[in-house]
Order: sequence, then C-alpha cells, then structure tokens
Amino acid sequence: MTIKEEKKEFTAEVSRLLQMLTHSIYSNREIFLRELISNASDACDKLRYISTTKSDVGVDDLKIEIILSSEKNTLTIFDNGIGMSRDEMVENLGTIAKSGTKAFIENASESKDLGTQIGQFGIGFYSAFIVSKNVKVISTKYDTNVTYSWESDGLGSYSIAKIENAARKGTSIIISLDADSEEFLKTDKIKEVISKYSDNINFPIYLKDITSDIEEQINTTNAIWTKQKKDISKEQYQEHYQLVSRNFDDPTSTIHYKAEGRYEYDVLLYIPSSRPFDLFDQQRKAKLKLYVKRVLISDDANIIPSYFRFISGVIDCADIPLTVSREILQENQVVVAIKKAIKNRIMSTLQKMAEKDHEKYLTVWQTFGTVIKEGLYEDFEKRNDLLKLLRFASTNNKEEIRSLDEYIKDIKDKQKSIYYITAEDYESAIANPILEGFKARDLEVIILTDPVDSFWTASNVNYEKYDLKQVSHAKEELIDVEIKNKDKEKKSKNRVEESAISELINRVTKILDGQVSDVKVNPGLIESPVCLSLGDNGYDKTIQRILQEKQGMELSKPVLEINPDHNLIKILSSKIKNKKIKDVNTLTNLLYDYALIMDGEKPHDIANFSKNMQEILTKIK
Repeated sequence: MTIKEEKKEFTAEVSRLLQMLTHSIYSNREIFLRELISNASDACDKLRYISTTKSDVGVDDLKIEIILSSEKNTLTIFDNGIGMSRDEMVENLGTIAKSGTKAFIENASESKDLGTQIGQFGIGFYSAFIVSKNVKVISTKYDTNVTYSWESDGLGSYSIAKIENAARKGTSIIISLDADSEEFLKTDKIKEVISKYSDNINFPIYLKDITSDIEEQINTTNAIWTKQKKDISKEQYQEHYQLVSRNFDDPTSTIHYKAEGRYEYDVLLYIPSSRPFDLFDQQRKAKLKLYVKRVLISDDANIIPSYFRFISGVIDCADIPLTVSREILQENQVVVAIKKAIKNRIMSTLQKMAEKDHEKYLTVWQTFGTVIKEGLYEDFEKRNDLLKLLRFASTNNKEEIRSLDEYIKDIKDKQKSIYYITAEDYESAIANPILEGFKARDLEVIILTDPVDSFWTASNVNYEKYDLKQVSHAKEELIDVEIKNKDKEKKSKNRVEESAISELINRVTKILDGQVSDVKVNPGLIESPVCLSLGDNGYDKTIQRILQEKQGMELSKPVLEINPDHNLIKILSSKIKNKKIKDVNTLTNLLYDYALIMDGEKPHDIANFSKNMQEILTKIK
C-alpha cells in the first residue's frame, strides 16, 4: 500500500535523453537487458563487498531473477543486492550527474544506432524506456525495512512513494513492454540475449516464466579469468570484453595470465579495436574491475596508467585484504606492485605486437597512439619504452609510418640529431620552407601533427645516442651535411652582398618591430625567400596558445629568417640601397605575411595584406 506519493520533474538532461530513446528505433533493442543485468550485478557486488567489511551485514545467496508475465505484459528484473533509499532513487533515477550524458546527446545526430553506445555513457538504466511504455522500480535498501517505489512513463516526470509493507531486500525493475517489444516475453529470446551478453555475470541469473511456471538458471556464472586460456573460446572472450567495457567491437588483443611469485593474481585485459567516445577525457579511467577472491573491491581502481585508459578488464588478487578501504587501496603495497607489473606487461605486449604483427600494431597505434604519447611526458621512467612504440609519418613518406629504430637505421653521415617538426597537418608541415635545407640533404624529418606532440617534445628527449631536435633549432647542424640534390644547391650569382646584409636585417627588423623577435640569415633556405622559426628557447605554438588561454601568458614573437640567395631578397636589398622607402615597407610586410601563411598562420592584418598585394601586382607589366 502506498503511503504518500510525490511527483517530480526529470532534469532537462534526462527529459531530452528519454525523448530520444522513446522516439527512436534501434537495431539492437535487446541492449536494455544487458544494461539492467549489469546494474543488478553491480548491486550484488556492492552488497557482497559491504558484507566483508561489516560483520553485522549478512547476505543471502546473491542472485538475479528475470520474471516474465504474458498476462500482465511485464518483464521484471530483480536482484537481492544493496538496494536504494529514497534519496538514492532521486539521485540515480531522476538525475544524471555524469558528464557522459551531454556527450551522448551531442552525438545523437551523428550516430545511426545510439543503442550500442548507452553503456559507454553510463546511462544504462534509461535503456529500459527503449522497450517500455512504463517503468516501475521497487527497492528496499540492505540496512532498512523501508521500501520505496519509483515510476515513470518517460514523458517528463516521475513519481516516488513509500510503500507500507516492505518488499524483499533488493531492487525490482518492472517494465511494462510496449507493443513492439513483446518478443522479450519469450523464454528463448531471453536465453539468447543472456547467452550473448551476460553469461559471465558473476552471479546466477534465474529465468521465471509465470505463465508456464518455468524456473531455471540460464547463465554459467564462471569467472572466466580463473580459467586456462585453452579452455576459453574466442566468443567467450568477446562476450566478457563487451560485458566489462560496455563496447560492441571485438578486442584487438587479449592479455590473459596468472601472475605467480611474491603475489599471485589473475589478469584478463583487453585492447579494443575502436576508440571510446570519451577517450580524450582526462578524467576517464580504464574500465578495470579489481576483485579479491572474486569479491569486487573496486570498479575504477587506478591501476592502469592514464595513457593506457582505453584498456578494460579484470584483476583478481588473493593477497589484498578484503577489509582494505577504497580510500587507501592505492597505497596498499600489493596494489603498488601489481600496478608496476601490469604496466610492464602492457608495454611488452604492445612491443611484441609491433615486432610480430606489424599491421595489427599499426591499427592499434592509429586508434590509440595519441593517448599513448601522453605517457612520454607523464611517465619519465618508461619514456624510452614508449618511444619504441612511437610511430610517425615523415618527409620520406606520408602513408608508411615508421619507428625511431627505422629512422636511426637510415640516418645520414654526419647527421647529429633526430629531426622533427610539429604542425596541424601533414600538408602544412611538408610545405613549410624551413624544411628546404633538410630536403636538399635528404635528411628525414619526423612530422608530428597531434596537439600532444607539443608537450612531450617540450622537454629534452633523446633516443639511443640521438637528441630529438626541432628543425628550428637544428639549422646550424645542416652545414656539416652534404647537399644530395645538386639541383637545389644555391646559386651565388643572386646572393646579396655581405656588406648589404647587415643593413637589410636592420631595416627589416625596424619595419617588423613588435611582430618578430629577430631577423636572421638561414643558410638552409633554398627556394623560398623567407620563413619563420622558433626562438632559441621558444615554446611550440600549440603550447604558447594553451599557456595564453590558461595563464594569460603573452605569445612569444617568431624569428624571421631570410634567404640572401633569393631574387626577392636581392630586390629588397636594392630598394633599400636606392632609398625606395614605400617599396621597402610594402615588400617587407608582404614577405612577412608570406612567411606566416607558409607557417600555417594567416596574415595578422588581412586588409593591409590585400592592399600591399594589389600595389605589387599593379607594377607588373
């Protein structure tokens, strides 16, 4: 009997989400059952954990029931886990605090099948509205005899009420199926879905059909990670991967082993084949469940480094005390040892994949390489191992990405460093005039186009016996390397006289005062008149912009580098000598704007650029 009923409005995010779910058709409507079973399993896990830390909390045989009623047209999912209080119902069922909801809604217009993404976004309960016209939740928390009900038709509001006669401890979700979802009243369909998605749930799942009076357990409850690899099929691995990751792709690689020695623990990890929607969220953690003797201790244990956060799986260790609190879990010496060992194992797995299955590793790198590179500035201890995993395009080839070991094998005589350039994209980098001297000498330059590249290259990085050096800081090293392409060799007849170079630099510096930090001769320039470079201690442009946005730091000015062998520079020098001040100003500003464009920027003053361009063009006869 209901004592008092309250009616509440959903938050705006929930209302919008439910509108999407109830007015959309998904190819895999069965996803709702997997999500609700997973939630029920989590509730049982939480109660079992509490029972290990509180002596006065006992648990019956934890289980999940699926109850079908053709007469009432309902499907009920019951678990005798932790249960919910009234406030927890409001928080968990009426409000979505997770940031994933916003991302889910934002992606709605782009996805053809949002049903496959529901679990990833942490909103699995609401998948019940895909198949229902009404959802009712009845719950009694483990430490009380007070029962509450929550009910909604998904149209913008819900009611919550206290029930006089306490129901059994746990939670029942009663789904009144809509006309298009009556297939989920058939036992064969339920068995098929459970076998496909939830066979490895760690608690028994019972199917009860009230109409036919059938009751049977329909899952195996086997902890797959405790089995021998030879006893597990590819399909079983895939099912378990999808269960823990909430993804629907196939794992690219599986890491399954039993660690023995000082500490013993079972490990089952998966490297996915597709990128999670929130991969670049710094708050994201690897979807890792930590068990102690098959008791779930944590489902977000910070064991896997953040730069491997795309990995999901299970670790089960008998050497961690069940009474350890989640707050001090990370300080436990066993956990610390496991973290180190797991990181090393993932590293070695990726390295072996790179050596033995080139194509598979390239797929992993192209999908997750941007995140892996975060470790290059986060984990100095493992930097060299991570550098071995690095793959990149270069001036030698855009399509065939290479490793640093391959780069070093092809290093040129008298070459002192490993050269790289950062840019927004490959085409912008390859067109940058600053590379001309490197191309003429057939020196390979690594092309780095991910924003993260600006961070890990900001500190001194070396590999084997070579420093990684930004091309802006490597121009002096070009002098020692012979030019291979003789067609690119400079022709001295166009060169500005040495006596005039100093005056030219002084004049250009004055005209561009406040726009450049310096004007220099670049001996590496061949075909272009000018280019821009970083100062000797200048930050990469990407870092500068971030520091400007976050800390208000002023952007440092670039260096303008000139090619004294170029005809345009010779013309500019002649104009200076003949005191053609207006022409000198026009040509200098145009050359600077040209340098900006070739550096991937746009002229600071478009109107002035247009005016100068027109002035120059009108003089062509």
